[in-house]
Amino acid sequence: MPALRTLLVDDEAPARKRLQKLLQLFIEEERIELVGEAADGVEALRILEEEEVDLLFLDVQMPQLSGFDVLDRLPPGNRPAVVFVTAFDEYAVEAFQANAADYLLKPIEEGRIAESIARIEERFSDSDDRTSTEDRLAELLEYLDRQSMGESAPSVKQDYIQQISIPGKDRMIIVPVSDLLSAEVQDGITRLYTLAQSPSHPPKVSRHIVSYTLEALSHRLDPEAFMRVHRSAIVQVQYIREMISWFSGRYKLVLQGGHEVIASRARSKELRDRLSL
Repeated sequence: MPALRTLLVDDEAPARKRLQKLLQLFIEEERIELVGEAADGVEALRILEEEEVDLLFLDVQMPQLSGFDVLDRLPPGNRPAVVFVTAFDEYAVEAFQANAADYLLKPIEEGRIAESIARIEERFSDSDDRTSTEDRLAELLEYLDRQSMGESAPSVKQDYIQQISIPGKDRMIIVPVSDLLSAEVQDGITRLYTLAQSPSHPPKVSRHIVSYTLEALSHRLDPEAFMRVHRSAIVQVQYIREMISWFSGRYKLVLQGGHEVIASRARSKELRDRLSL
């Protein structure tokens, strides 16, 4: 089979250098073709847009965008085979094993990487196995969604906020919660998307950067009005205008004003039930 076009993604230069050294034998045997390296998730996404990549060695813990965030941002059906590189503890590794994802535990052992490449090559020779691998990868992302959204919400309704303060250059902007379309974490930054409505103009969506976390905000918003549809996104349900079928049982939500959010598979099912679809 042709050499697997491979991208290495790790925020630590020594880790990328060691991984490249471990792959050198496979490069010489023309089983691997190294197409590039990326020091963070943003650079990885840029390379993935420009290059055809078959195999991705992907660090899990990186600043701004984690390895999972990178996968979430790849177009449906266009994910390369993935080998996670992780320093997660034993409990977290069990999550990878349960979802049959390939992973390498740091520090990487030479024999272990050979097993992983052989497994990837076998999957590339079997189209059914590749489809199954993609399904299992989707299951892993869903598992992480459920883990990140498992905290209990506050039980006192009067604690829910009615307005949000957004810092400006020389003032504080007060936005009613009723105008909040969504709250999202993108590239490690929390952004609020708000809706400005006028009888004489189409709805306009504005974006604001805030310092607090999505987790902190999720406990202050009324769950009867808002829903966490992904570990990195909360939406106000009344503003959902369309639910478009997306990859692996997920939905792309089109909100009023044209703003779009991708819901996780588990949350897509809950949203269907909530909206009685």
